[in-house]
Amino acid sequence: MTSDAAARIAPLVRRIVGAIVLLWLVVTITFVLVRLAPGDPALFLVPPTASAQDAARLRTELGLDRPLAVQYARWMGGVLRGDFGESFASRRPVGRVLIDAMPVSLLLGGSALLITFVIGVPLGILQAARRGRAADRVLTILATLVYAAPSYWLALALVAVFTYGAATWGLPTALRLPAFGMQSPGAELRGVARFLDIARHAVLPLTILAAIGSAGIARYARTSVADILAQDWVRTARAKGLSPRRVYLRHVMFNILPAMVVLFALSLPGVVAGSIFVESVFAWPGMGRLMVAAISARDYPVVLGATVWYATLVIFANLSADILLPLLDPRRAG
Repeated sequence: MTSDAAARIAPLVRRIVGAIVLLWLVVTITFVLVRLAPGDPALFLVPPTASAQDAARLRTELGLDRPLAVQYARWMGGVLRGDFGESFASRRPVGRVLIDAMPVSLLLGGSALLITFVIGVPLGILQAARRGRAADRVLTILATLVYAAPSYWLALALVAVFTYGAATWGLPTALRLPAFGMQSPGAELRGVARFLDIARHAVLPLTILAAIGSAGIARYARTSVADILAQDWVRTARAKGLSPRRVYLRHVMFNILPAMVVLFALSLPGVVAGSIFVESVFAWPGMGRLMVAAISARDYPVVLGATVWYATLVIFANLSADILLPLLDPRRAG
């Protein structure tokens, strides 16, 4: 390997190693905090009539009577082999529990992230083009209010309006949106009918996640586009008679692409964090709801397995953006 190739590969290796170390720190700290948190999982699992001896036997069966260091070594050894242990509550492998819930979160979060950029980027460009005018001020205020509002509060507000309120006010059936679950209970639907039923149940949770995400993306895109529009070369392009459409499509969009790639990666934590509350409010059986239920039940293996999944998603999404940025914008290489 030549010295030039080694010089190019070395930063990449350092980033990957740093991401792995960061992931290890996150899961290790989470392991310690979860095990030191108040509450005994054995007391949640034994029936109310069980004796202290029954709880002690269950604690021994679950391995909770061993020193913390021994528990950590056994759990980490299993993780390195791809074994996250067994759920205390369901007595199923944690990997299987996570796989059952993961597609729901990927569907909800991925759709919300796509809608977020489809709406947020054009709004940010519109605000930058109308910078300082009434439209910009109104959109900025609305975006700030939506972005600052807690996701669970917005979720409950939409449920109050489009579920209970729509029925009370006698609004058309199309505006009475279901509030809970992915599908209509008891309905045996197939094909297109099943897809439309899921899509109808997804309207409210997707609206919450996309509204909050779009508000943040619009603010970031507004700043990025406004900075580009203030550059001398943009003024020169306009002075040469280029139409606004060509200026935005050829110059502005191309130059904000690196920033949007980074922003896409940085948006993942917000979608992940928001989905925890949204899935809980709307009773979607995804990773967020699973995480909340596992924390409430002191189901340590599921909490830790979900933490590994979330941390891996966020850390390596940011790593991907860090690697792609110099390729998209050579000025930031090195």
